[in-house]
Amino acid sequence: MEALSQWYGHVGRRSYPEAKELLVLCDNGGCNGSKNRLWKYELQEFADHFGIAVHVAHYPPRASKWNPIEHRLFSFISKNWAGQPLTSYEKMLNYIRTTTTQTGLKVRACLLEKRFPTGVKVTDQQMEGINLREGRVLSSWNYTIRPRPN
Repeated sequence: MEALSQWYGHVGRRSYPEAKELLVLCDNGGCNGSKNRLWKYELQEFADHFGIAVHVAHYPPRASKWNPIEHRLFSFISKNWAGQPLTSYEKMLNYIRTTTTQTGLKVRACLLEKRFPTGVKVTDQQMEGINLREGRVLSSWNYTIRPRPN
């Protein structure tokens, strides 16, 4: 959520000032999995902070390769660094940032240096406070979190 918040705060809001909704495509495992309570709680915090509805669509397990970002971006990053050893964060970020394509793709990247606590538990009461509406199709994988009324 930190990466999404930084992107939206620095780029997304400026690029789409009239947006009232945001679509987030996610792998269905790990920290942003469809069953992860902290992910949904932090999405609610994001929606409240920015006043924007967040539509979430999770890919089926082991199907993250369907993600259009992987097709449009990752292969070009790999070609750019062409097997060079990534010996530092700065070197890695430089390869990512200097990735371009003939169709105009330019990549921005930053390192999140914040330390994130582990073992954070979201209570049932906190979950009940999430303004979540399940999607009509595959409701456990597709849902919308809207800002809570003030």
